Amino acid sequence: MRLITFTTAEGKQSAGVWRENGVVDLGARMDGATVKQIIASGMIGEAERGAEQVAADWPHDAVRLSLPLCDPAKIFCVGVNYMNRNAEYGDATEPPKYPSLFMRTPVSLVPHRQPVLIPRESEQLDYEGEIVVVIGRAGRRIPEERAAEHIGGLTIMNEGSVRDWLRHGKFNVTQGKNFDASGSLGPWIETDVAGFDLTDMRVITRVNGEKRQDDSTASMAFPIARIIAYISTFCTLLPGDMIATGTPVGAGARFDPPRWLRAGDVVEVEVPGIGILNNPVALEEAA
Repeated sequence: MRLITFTTAEGKQSAGVWRENGVVDLGARMDGATVKQIIASGMIGEAERGAEQVAADWPHDAVRLSLPLCDPAKIFCVGVNYMNRNAEYGDATEPPKYPSLFMRTPVSLVPHRQPVLIPRESEQLDYEGEIVVVIGRAGRRIPEERAAEHIGGLTIMNEGSVRDWLRHGKFNVTQGKNFDASGSLGPWIETDVAGFDLTDMRVITRVNGEKRQDDSTASMAFPIARIIAYISTFCTLLPGDMIATGTPVGAGARFDPPRWLRAGDVVEVEVPGIGILNNPVALEEAA
């Protein structure tokens, strides 16, 4: 099931299901429940069964997709997690002992088809296609072998980075990862997790139709189950929390010369079985 948050032309926001023939309004049928509430209350199965039994409420072109989950408590991101990308950073032989983690804020991300913005302070906006895990069940110190039980769905992120600002801090990349509207998330949350082999999923990034990134989660230094186990060791993972699991080789910074995003570009991140996240690139308007 493709779980979405959408907004109508009248400004009404609701949880819904994206189907081939239109959008089913779950919020209207589930006492105004949000996507986060549907996930947290274990109602995904109920929502899916209900959506199958009714006609679509809206055609696709009558709604605008919002972030699929608008209020995550935490957005974790894993850095340099694909082994061939680890080699890009000059460490081809020795895999890292622990995941490299940082956080993003919800306002740093825009939904499907909305522009990601090149900030006024930099020309070095870069793309990073990633698979994102959405936590469906709370847990602390989750064993790897039970990690899949805590996944409520999967979505896609363009984990946009402002490269020169990544180097402002000696020990962190927070600044360069959190410019408003510098990345994107969506288009929806695919809740049929059982249909995926988490150890062998592809992520593909295209800029203006040109393939820039293409790799499988089989190349990860830290597989998804290990990431969940590691993060849940030091903090409780809650329903709706998100984990962006790393990006493959091929980001614009690694070209010679670098290939930064420019206004008018279009970035697509595809994860087969989930969908395609599509965003144009624009300059941030002057205040």
